[in-house]
Amino acid sequence: MGTFTKICSIILVLVLLSAAGVWFAFETYTRSPMSSEPREIPLVVPEGASFNQVIEDMARQGAVKYPYVFQLMVRIKKQQHNLKAGEYMLNTGWTPERLLKELVTGKGVLYTLSFQEGLTWWQIADIVQQQGFAKAEDFAKVIHDPEFLKKHNIPFSNAEGFLFPETYKLNKPQTMNMDAAKKVADMLVLTFWQKTASLWGDHKPSPEELRKVIILASLVEKETGVPAERDTVAGVYANRLEMGMRMQADPTIIYGIGKDFNGDITRADIRNKKNIYNTYQHRGLPPGPICSPGLEAIRAALHPAKHKYLFFVSRGDGSHKFSKTLKEHNKAVRKYQLSRKKK
Repeated sequence: MGTFTKICSIILVLVLLSAAGVWFAFETYTRSPMSSEPREIPLVVPEGASFNQVIEDMARQGAVKYPYVFQLMVRIKKQQHNLKAGEYMLNTGWTPERLLKELVTGKGVLYTLSFQEGLTWWQIADIVQQQGFAKAEDFAKVIHDPEFLKKHNIPFSNAEGFLFPETYKLNKPQTMNMDAAKKVADMLVLTFWQKTASLWGDHKPSPEELRKVIILASLVEKETGVPAERDTVAGVYANRLEMGMRMQADPTIIYGIGKDFNGDITRADIRNKKNIYNTYQHRGLPPGPICSPGLEAIRAALHPAKHKYLFFVSRGDGSHKFSKTLKEHNKAVRKYQLSRKKK
């Protein structure tokens, strides 16, 4: 072997050894924690930000060391176009691989959006705004949008009754715009269909069946907070519907008054025929749901109890006294309502 060949061989071996050393160092970097003293660092990735910009920001905050090596890792793994905008809580105890995975596949920081059964759409809109997920005004526009209602098979003029009460975990938007409102509204209604899927059996409800069930469920939700009474209350309204009686439900009057309700139902309110939700004046169910009911109220509306009760009155402790005749009902009213007034 000639001298030149020997020199080339030595150079090749040195190059290979150097490359192996570089690769080993690179692999060690990607799999080693960035700090032996872990601490959390908040990071906001704006819409349209590049990976280079975000890496520079992380380096300034101490969330990543050797930023140029991190940039190389991003390119090698072909993730430079997969950065997800959002709010993140990073940890200096993570490896660079773990950090990259969080930025391209993670959900970021999740916040709680929670509301109980029986709230109206405008109450829910206020909660959505108060908790920082969308403007109440934008949310209202979305849930009244005909295209939105058609998309989700909602047979009413708005999504009342379909904003499923639940505790949700989601990212907060960087800007509370119309897209943010659509995201929240979509989530609530999709959850409604997911949660109620098992109730419909092997068929989807017709628009007319859906209208009746959700309206009735909303009445049940507003009338009683006692789980054992739900199907009984549903049975009362089912009996009244069958007999052509008026529902005479106070919560429907309140809903028709809307945000202006001051806490007291007056005789004028009961006599007001202009209130289309006044079931003391208008026969049958109201024109739409009066709140978003929970799953058990919907179940009760689908399977109301079979009985002969036509009336019920609050006992004052959350439960109700059910009666079959007006005479029995008037007696119960005197017993429970007058006793409450005396107290």
